[in-house]
Amino acid sequence: MIYKIVKYGAPVLEKISKRVTVFDAELKKLTEDMFESMYVAQGVGLAAPQIGMALHLAVIDVSVGKNPEAKIVLANPDIIYVEGEQREEEGCLSVPGFRGNVLRPRFVTVRAQDVTGKSFEMRGEGLLARAFCHETDHLNGVLFLQHLGILKRDLIKRKIRKLAKAGDW
Repeated sequence: MIYKIVKYGAPVLEKISKRVTVFDAELKKLTEDMFESMYVAQGVGLAAPQIGMALHLAVIDVSVGKNPEAKIVLANPDIIYVEGEQREEEGCLSVPGFRGNVLRPRFVTVRAQDVTGKSFEMRGEGLLARAFCHETDHLNGVLFLQHLGILKRDLIKRKIRKLAKAGDW
């Protein structure tokens, strides 16, 4: 099932989501649907709040579907170590058409649970580190817009309000 991506302005995007407590076939199906929805939207990561579910769950695939082994499910992720810096252009499926330069750590270690509930730690560099941060932010009610300078953020918000008023958001 392909989920519709929730856009900026939806309350679920600005709330801290609930931790995953049940690891069952339903959760497995949800993560499969999240990967499918992410690929259709041409993203590298998707958090449950972006499909309207306030659940501490995200999927990431920096290969964009080219390498099945690159698929990562993060249930209840916590960033436990960061190192270095990288400033790159970043976008978000929930804020389509807008991008901005965001400062993130170059290396990130995340502790999470997989789709079966088994705990693991994973270190990411570059784009994967950025995805860990971006998706974890979503689970904590933070959008990449909050990492932009105030002028850029206000400009984007004004444009979105204009689009919404015209019925195009």
